Amino acid sequence: MMPYIAEFLGTALLLMLGNSNVCNCILRKSGMSGAGPVMINFGWGFAVMVPAFIFGASSGAHFNPALTVALALNGTFDWAMVPGYFVAQMAGAFTGGCLAWLLWKDHLDDEEDPNKKLGVFCTSPSIPNRFRNFVSEILGTFLLVFAILGISQVQGLATGLSYIYVWAIIVVIGMCMGGLTGFAINPARDMGPRLAHFVLPIKNKRDSNFGYSVVPFVGPFIGGALGTIVYNAIPWAAM
Repeated sequence: MMPYIAEFLGTALLLMLGNSNVCNCILRKSGMSGAGPVMINFGWGFAVMVPAFIFGASSGAHFNPALTVALALNGTFDWAMVPGYFVAQMAGAFTGGCLAWLLWKDHLDDEEDPNKKLGVFCTSPSIPNRFRNFVSEILGTFLLVFAILGISQVQGLATGLSYIYVWAIIVVIGMCMGGLTGFAINPARDMGPRLAHFVLPIKNKRDSNFGYSVVPFVGPFIGGALGTIVYNAIPWAAM
């Protein structure tokens, strides 16, 4: 039971911190309004790293259904635990979105731009193009999973230190590709808070754009699976 609880709590903490990071940077009356994309990218990386240090020993710190499925495909995670992890991650992401709303409710109600209100919770493309938006999410998650698996190639790397490498992986994906779709690279990260935006009583909010949500939900599963397949196709022992 503890791994599922850890995944729920870790994902909730991740999304509370990540969504709050966006609120901090873009809502007009925040004391850090206008901090910009550098702070957002670094903030999301740290938002993953903090719960990873806390819950990594208990659950492996997936916090991402696409990563969980990829590790199951890799043979390093039990398929029987995948459904429970998925439920815990989605519930945690929804809870984290609600907690961010609770913290920033006054600022969200004050914000005049409904697109910013939605952008606090979930991702959207800067230029809508369904094919290339899918490619962005697929490739971003491919890089995430491929690089995480590749950490095992580093000799003598302490387990705790590996979470700092994951922070760096997330930041570099955001820095290089984030402007395309907001780099969800995690189905729970997008869908959980998107559902929170849908049900919460946010003043003058717009629709939750579920028409786009298929991209950040399905794309990461494809990218994560491809990352595992390509990683395992490389004859590492022969190198």
